Amino acid sequence: MKKFALILIGILFVSANIYGQEYMTRSGYIWFYSQTPLEDIKAHNRQVACILNTETGEVGVTLLMKSFEFKKDLMQRDFNRQYVESDKYPKSTLEGKITDLSKVDFSETGKYKVPVSGKLTIHGVTNKISTDVTLTVKEDNVIAAKGMFIVSPADYDIDIPKVMRDNIAKEIEVHVDFELKKR
Repeated sequence: MKKFALILIGILFVSANIYGQEYMTRSGYIWFYSQTPLEDIKAHNRQVACILNTETGEVGVTLLMKSFEFKKDLMQRDFNRQYVESDKYPKSTLEGKITDLSKVDFSETGKYKVPVSGKLTIHGVTNKISTDVTLTVKEDNVIAAKGMFIVSPADYDIDIPKVMRDNIAKEIEVHVDFELKKR
């Protein structure tokens, strides 16, 4: 019985220690930008969940595709129905990792540029991505994360109708802006 109690205390201690290394948000901000000579398209999503484990460098991001907001209702409808098929593929996810944790000291306030790589899933298709993210370690257990990467709709089997191909960029900028708080 004494051995069981020691094991239980050990598990609780380890769990509390791991839990204490996680930072998260449910109101992260992602926006994308498509620029062509015919049209500029921007969409914003402020309901993005992200979790960062500062001990392992693991990062997880998930969002609902229908949460992207466009300037024009028609663009939003076409995005969800025709392009990303939000009813069939409602979520986009990123499972990644900071590949060089030695570049950041989570115990010191400051800005740190870190490489992140992982697997991005959009429209049911998963591809590897790599980018740099700037982490700002702030006081009060807050970490800001900002970055940008390029996504090609063709890489995610997103079919753009011929009539719209000149209106949508072949490479789209995706910007990330999170403020993560310690759990």
